[in-house]
Amino acid sequence: MEKNVEMDEIKMNKATEIDEQKWVYDSSVDYKGRVPLRASTGGWKASFLIIAIEFSERLSYFGIATSLIIYLTKVIHQDLKTAAKSVNYWTGVTTLMPLLGGFVADAYLGRFYTVLASTIVYLLGLVLLAMSSVVPSLKSCGSDPCQEPRKVHVVIFFFAIYLISIGTGGHRPSLESFGADQFDDDHPQEKRKKMSFFNWWSFGLCSGVLLGVTLIVYVQDHVSWAAADLILTLVMASSLIIFCAGRRFYRYRKVSESPLTTMLQVLVASIKKRNLPHPSSPAYLHETQKSETNRRRLCHTKGLKFLDKAAIFDETHDSIDQKQNPWRLATVTKVEELKLLINMIPIWLTTLPFGVSIAQASTFFIKQGVTLNRKITDDFEIPPASMYGLGAIGMIATVTIYEKILVRLLRQSTGNERGISILQRIGIGMIFSIATMIIAALVERKRLRIVQENLLEGSMSMSVFWLTPQFLIVGIGDGFALVGLQEYFYDQVPDTMRSLGIALYLSVIGAASFLSSILITIVDHVTEKGGKSWFGKDINSSRLDYFYFLLATLTTVNLCIYILFARRYSYKNVQIRRTADVANCYDGDDRETMA
Repeated sequence: MEKNVEMDEIKMNKATEIDEQKWVYDSSVDYKGRVPLRASTGGWKASFLIIAIEFSERLSYFGIATSLIIYLTKVIHQDLKTAAKSVNYWTGVTTLMPLLGGFVADAYLGRFYTVLASTIVYLLGLVLLAMSSVVPSLKSCGSDPCQEPRKVHVVIFFFAIYLISIGTGGHRPSLESFGADQFDDDHPQEKRKKMSFFNWWSFGLCSGVLLGVTLIVYVQDHVSWAAADLILTLVMASSLIIFCAGRRFYRYRKVSESPLTTMLQVLVASIKKRNLPHPSSPAYLHETQKSETNRRRLCHTKGLKFLDKAAIFDETHDSIDQKQNPWRLATVTKVEELKLLINMIPIWLTTLPFGVSIAQASTFFIKQGVTLNRKITDDFEIPPASMYGLGAIGMIATVTIYEKILVRLLRQSTGNERGISILQRIGIGMIFSIATMIIAALVERKRLRIVQENLLEGSMSMSVFWLTPQFLIVGIGDGFALVGLQEYFYDQVPDTMRSLGIALYLSVIGAASFLSSILITIVDHVTEKGGKSWFGKDINSSRLDYFYFLLATLTTVNLCIYILFARRYSYKNVQIRRTADVANCYDGDDRETMA
């Protein structure tokens, strides 16, 4: 009799495995709302199409972003300090808007429709930007030379680029998480492919960046700003068509509830039951059966025990009423999701100085290039913003070598499926950012020395290729840290908040841009009191070398703090499908520590 039962269980498990090979049971649906067929939806076919759209968007964004400080100083006639602040504010808004876009995607519209709506807004911004350069009455000046731009041009220009910010806010977090959703976490082959997805996503992203800072910047410099804006508008319109054309191949996630409401429910429930004693075992905490929910269940962890009280049954109230009221009783999974977010706060904070360092690449690094000799031949001169392409090359090379060589070697030595842990990868990128700031300071010191020796010619005798090391190293650092941050914030947030997870990654860069502006203001104020500000009217009267050394010092101190938090961090622990017991699914802290 027992043998017959065992045989029936084996047959049932085999039938389940065959069924799971054919269909995708990760709570996603196809474009008709059905359970997706694994062979015809998702996977690399859908994700490469999404990566191609990201390539187009990054081409447009960096075609604008890398030349923005030059446009503001040459066309809008802002001084260096004001222009740098304007760029940092715009970059900050652009990279903080995804927090709103990610929330809308996770709680209301879903990722597909959020991308669709935000791309339309993005396209509208590009159309206005093109109009400000093409329509005679909206151009910066009616005559040449231009002493002061028209106010209508300034208004339309800033309105257009902030529309692009809003469009990016919905596009970036939703598109990247939508791309990662094309792989099933519970399917071994697809799970490994998802680990590679973020590397290839960054490869496509950097390819768009590279063309944006070379081809588009060349058109801006040698043809006209209007021609470049028209090209970018056409590229974005094409990407919208491509995105809609792939609709039948995608896997979609239904919007079930606001993830922030769920977090608040756990907090309220734990406060209401703050006086209840802790149970002797996690098995006494409330959790739903797998059949009752489509969301993946999380294992209980030992930290933040106060929140566990939200999952305790209150014997003074009816158990059925408690189960029906999420403000009184939460599941272990919902409690653990709130713990995940709380544990991510120190990591988010300690990555901000890294973001401040890399923010200099799109502002002061570019302005350094303007003052150097950029001639390749008598007839050809490198646009200063094109030097940013070296950073993209560094990142592409790093991601490719990491994916094809390093991961395979590290898997053998560490036993980690990723080669090294996510937080280790981020930490390595921080080390490269410190090296970038030190090298940038030394190069700037050499440039200033040349300026002092030859006041008439300035630093034009110094080749722009002196900036190559700092751009390449910042790209290598991005290949480790930025890709690691993308994977960390997507993988470690609750499953219902993955668009917000990507938004949290982007907010590191956004908040860092604001911090960079604040730091510039503070340093300017303090050094001016000391006699002479580090930020003068132009770059030759500034002391950017001191500023770079300051950033290197701050980032080094921060790295030490980051390592302390990373060593104590507990990664998300997901129950396997056939695990039924909350108490037995978790053993120990399962920590991946910094070396």
